[in-house]
Amino acid sequence: MRTDDFDYDLPEELIAQAPAEPRDSCRLLVLHRKEGTIEHRRFSDVGEYLDPGDLLVANRTRVLPARLVGHKPTGGVAEALLLRRREDLDSLGTTWECLVHPGRRLRQGARIEFRAGGLLAPETAEVVLVGEVLDFVEGSRGGRIVRFEPQGGRTLDEAIHAVGNVPLPPYITAYKGDPEKYQTVYAMQEEHSAAAPTAGLHFTPGLLSQLKASGVGWAEVELEVGIDTFRLVEEDDPRDHTIHTERYHVPQSVVDAVCATHEAGHRVVAVGTTSVRSLESAWDADAKAMVARENATTNLFLMPGSEFHVVDAMITNFHVPRSTLMMLVSAFATREQIMAAYAEAIERRYRMLSFGDAMLIL
Repeated sequence: MRTDDFDYDLPEELIAQAPAEPRDSCRLLVLHRKEGTIEHRRFSDVGEYLDPGDLLVANRTRVLPARLVGHKPTGGVAEALLLRRREDLDSLGTTWECLVHPGRRLRQGARIEFRAGGLLAPETAEVVLVGEVLDFVEGSRGGRIVRFEPQGGRTLDEAIHAVGNVPLPPYITAYKGDPEKYQTVYAMQEEHSAAAPTAGLHFTPGLLSQLKASGVGWAEVELEVGIDTFRLVEEDDPRDHTIHTERYHVPQSVVDAVCATHEAGHRVVAVGTTSVRSLESAWDADAKAMVARENATTNLFLMPGSEFHVVDAMITNFHVPRSTLMMLVSAFATREQIMAAYAEAIERRYRMLSFGDAMLIL
């Protein structure tokens, strides 16, 4: 197995720069693993492939306005993308692991001032937040440990909301619309993620009501999506790649719902790769059963050869070439089926990546 096995040519013009409107009007490629066949539908048709008693499991995480753009005292622009709180270093929660730019110039002791209004703020605007680089993150290019000091009597969360923006993926360069479109309609109120669980972006309140009325179950886990979701695998052998750990929660209610679904002979359908990783991370190999996980961490890397113990079907988007997500979906189906499906999607001009169309793998 080589990383090149999960590469494909992605035409730049097919990278969606805005979400479908309405959300469920996007296209849906349906891949039947057993038969090896493909259908082309709309996402609003997804209920036709779900039976009463099936259980949809979605990631309810919400994206933090984690992109902070400010200036160094010398006047140069500096950016910090919040990845995760380092509570092991700071019980007050003011120390974060960040991805910074420009990385070479932000060494230990460097300070960044963030003004209300962000990059476009005038020099006279109030400084709302100050960040100080404490250390490098080992093995992460551009990774830094940064301690933040809110100004003007604000809490840290208040300061982040005053200066931060929702961090769209780097390949979305032209979107100027409502940032709420990069949140799922069922997202929780608390904000923890650096990126959205994008397979869930296609659901509307109306579609959810329709599915539930038809007898399809609904459950929610939480996985705090990190920036690693956008990182390509650079190693020639993907088994040499290390996935960063992410915090996740699988409550007992979800474990009970999954068990009841399987005992009744129905399917567990994961909404997105983050839900897949949450559910499969909750599998206890010794007990041969799911176990509730609260405030746990996972670095589960699913690739061809991995076993799936919980998930029976998956809703997902089309992913970046050479990514861990390409490897995950290739493990769930086969590499050959996934590469053939991607080739057909590109030939039919599907919209790709986070704001793009969807795939249902049965």
